[in-house]
Amino acid sequence: MTSSAIAAGRRLLPRGYADFALQLLIWFGFYFAYMAARSIADRNPTRAFANGLRVLDFEQRATNHVFELTTQRIADSSHILLTAAAWTYWNSEFTVVGLALLWVYLRRNEAFIPFRNTILLANLIGLVGYVLLPTAPPRMFPSFGFDDALDSMGGLNHGSGLIGSLANPYAAMPSLHAADALIVGICLAGVVRNPVGKVLWLLWPLWVWFCVMGTANHYWLDVLAGVVVAIFALVTVRRSSAWWAARNARKAQIANLL
Repeated sequence: MTSSAIAAGRRLLPRGYADFALQLLIWFGFYFAYMAARSIADRNPTRAFANGLRVLDFEQRATNHVFELTTQRIADSSHILLTAAAWTYWNSEFTVVGLALLWVYLRRNEAFIPFRNTILLANLIGLVGYVLLPTAPPRMFPSFGFDDALDSMGGLNHGSGLIGSLANPYAAMPSLHAADALIVGICLAGVVRNPVGKVLWLLWPLWVWFCVMGTANHYWLDVLAGVVVAIFALVTVRRSSAWWAARNARKAQIANLL
C-alpha cells in the first residue's frame, strides 16, 4: 500500500483501514448469513397461509376494515406513486440501511457502534419471528382484493434471480422494513445537522410503512410488530451502552485510586 493511500485512509477513515474492513466484514457477513438463514427458516406454505389468514381475521375483527386494501388503492391511483413505493420497498432495506451505516461511520463515527448494534439486534429478533411465525403477506391473497404490485413493475420481483433464491416469501411478521426504517430515521435525525434533513429522516419511517402496505407486502399488524421490535432494540442498545460506559468509568476511577 502506497504512502498516499495510507494518508488517504487516515484522512477519510476515522479508525483506519483495519477497522473499516472489520465493519464491512461484520455487515456483509451478517447480511448474507441472515438472508441465507431466512430463506430456509420456514418453507411451510400451509402454516404460513394459515397465519396470514389469522392476521387478516384479527384485523377485520379489530377494525371492521382491511386498511391494507385502502393503502394499496391509494398507491395504485398513480403510476408515479406506485413506482416510488416499489423502489422504496426494494431499496429501504439493504441500500438505504447500508448507505446510512456508511455515512454515519465516515461522518459521525461516535454514533456508529450503537446504530450498527441496534440494526443487528432488530434483524436477529426478526429472524426469530420468521422462524416461529411464518406469515404469508397480503399479496398472496388475491381473493381479498390484493395485487402483487411488484409484478407489474417488471425486473425486480419476488420470483426473480437472486431475490427468488434467497428471500423467504413468508417473512411478513414482523416487518423489518418497518423496524429498520424507524431505527434509521431516529438515528439519522439525531446526527444530521440540517433541520430539513432532520425532518425528512423523521418522516422516512412513515413513508416506508406506507410503501410496504401499498405494495401488499405487509399488514399493518406486521408494521406495528416491526415498530415494537425497533423500539426494543433502540432501548436495549442505549441502556447497554450506558451500562458499559458507567462500568468503564468506575474501573477508571478505581484504577486512579490505586
